[in-house]
Amino acid sequence: MRQRFEQQMNLRTVAISEVKFPIKSRDELPPVLMALQHIFITPDLNKKVFELLEKKVCGDKKKTGRKGMDLWHMLVLAVVRHALGTNWDRLEYLANYDLLLRSVMGVHATAFIEDQKIEFNYQTILDNVSLIDEDLLWQINLLVVEAGHKLVKKKEDEALKLKTDSYALETNVHFPTDLNLLWDSVRKCMDMVERLQQVSSSFLKDWRKIKNIRKELKSQFRATSQKIFKGRDEHQKKLFVKQYLRRARMLEAKVEEVIKNPPVVIDKELAVKAIIGQLVEYKNYVTKFTDQIERRLLKGEAIPSEEKIFSIFEEHTEWLTKGKLNKKVELGHLLLVTSDQYQFIVDYKVMEKQKDASQVSDLCERIKKHYPEEKIKSHSFDKGFWSKDNLTTLQGAGIEQVVLPKKGRHNKEDKERESDPGFKKLRKAHSAVESNINMLEHHGLNRCMDKGLNGYKRCAGLSILAYNLHTLGNALRAKTKAEEARRENRRLKAAA
Repeated sequence: MRQRFEQQMNLRTVAISEVKFPIKSRDELPPVLMALQHIFITPDLNKKVFELLEKKVCGDKKKTGRKGMDLWHMLVLAVVRHALGTNWDRLEYLANYDLLLRSVMGVHATAFIEDQKIEFNYQTILDNVSLIDEDLLWQINLLVVEAGHKLVKKKEDEALKLKTDSYALETNVHFPTDLNLLWDSVRKCMDMVERLQQVSSSFLKDWRKIKNIRKELKSQFRATSQKIFKGRDEHQKKLFVKQYLRRARMLEAKVEEVIKNPPVVIDKELAVKAIIGQLVEYKNYVTKFTDQIERRLLKGEAIPSEEKIFSIFEEHTEWLTKGKLNKKVELGHLLLVTSDQYQFIVDYKVMEKQKDASQVSDLCERIKKHYPEEKIKSHSFDKGFWSKDNLTTLQGAGIEQVVLPKKGRHNKEDKERESDPGFKKLRKAHSAVESNINMLEHHGLNRCMDKGLNGYKRCAGLSILAYNLHTLGNALRAKTKAEEARRENRRLKAAA
C-alpha cells in the first residue's frame, strides 16, 4: 500500500512549505530542492505530478498490505541522486542525515526521539526509485517545463527559440577487443559454475581445479593481448591466438557438459535453473567470440558491423564516432537534446542505431504534439542534421526562422539564406546548447551507471528532470533575491 505523502505535523516537525534555503549557496542541491518544494506547494502542479506517479507506481494494485515508500519520497530521492551525479550509498547517507533534504522530504524534526526517526534503507531506496520509468519521467518533465515557462516568461504568448544537438551518453563498459570480450565470457562461465557449486554444496565433476583453470586462462589472455598489440612477428601472434582459442574451447566443452547434466538439488530447482540459463547465455558468447577471433586474427576476415557486440553486460552499447579529437570513439548511445532560450530542455530522445539527420521529422511532430499552444520563433541545428528534406520539413512546420546550415558546396540560394543577419545571429547563439549539454553531464549524464537499456533510458530521463528542476530552482532563487532586494530598498528608504 502506498500513499502520496501527507506530512504529520507536530510541534517539532518542519513543514515543507516553510523550509528555508541558502540563497547564496552555489551548490547544485539547494535550487533543485527549491524547485521540488515549488511542486509540492503549488496545488495544480502537485495534483498533476502525484496523479502521474499514482498511475504508474500504484496502478491497479489494491490499497492494502504493508506500507510502501511514499510517492513523494520516491520522486525526491530519484531526482537528488541525479542532481548530484552520485551513487546509491551517498544517496542513502543524504536521505538519513542531510537536514535540508530531509526537510523537503517532510521527515525532519527540530528534535526527535531516536526510535521515532524515519530512516531509509539502501535496498528500499534502490528498489523504489527503480519503479520510475521513462514514460513517467517524460510526462513530469513536460509539467516542470510548463511551470518554468509560467515563471520566467514576461508575456504568455512569447515565442520559443529552440536549439537542438546530440552528444554521446556513454554506458559503463570497458573498451572492447575480441580478446577481452572472450575473457569476459569465459570468466562469467566460471562464475556461474562456482555458483552451482555453492547451491549444490558439492564439487561438480572435472571442476575441482577451477581456480587453476581461471588463472591459466587469464594468463593466456594477457600474454595473447601483449603479443597482438605489441609484438611484430605475425607467426608468433597467430600461435598465441591459437593457444588462447584452444583453452577457451576446452572450457566451452566442459561448460556444455554441465548444461546437459546440471546438478539435481532438492528444493533448489529454480535456483539451479536460473544459473543454468545464465550459463547458457555466457557459453553462447564464448562460441561467438572464439569464432570471430578465428575469422579476424587467423583468417584475416573483416567482421560485419551487425555481428559485433561491444559488451556482454550492456549489449545495447553502440560504437560512436563523432569526429572529436580528444575522443575518437565513444561507447553508448546518442542523446538528442532540444533546449529553449530559458535553458529548459523541452525535448530529448535516446537514439538507438540512428543518426542526427533522421530525427528532424519526428522531433517536429513531438514538439507540435507536446507544445501545441507555443509559437516557435526559431529552431537551430548544426550541419550534422542537414538534408534537403529536413529543411523542407522545418520550413513547413510554421517556424519563423530555420537555422540549418548546409553541408558541402553552397549554391546561390544557400548563400543568400545563410548570409541573412538573423540566420547568422541565431547560428552563433546555437552554441548555448553545448552549455546545456555540459550541465547535463554534471547531472549524471556523462556516463550512465545504471544497467540495461531500460535503466539507461530511465537514467537519461531522471537527469534531464534534475536539470530542468535545477533551472526552475535558479529562476525561483533569482525571484527570491529580487524580492529581498526590494524589501531592503524599502527599509533603507523608510529609515532615511
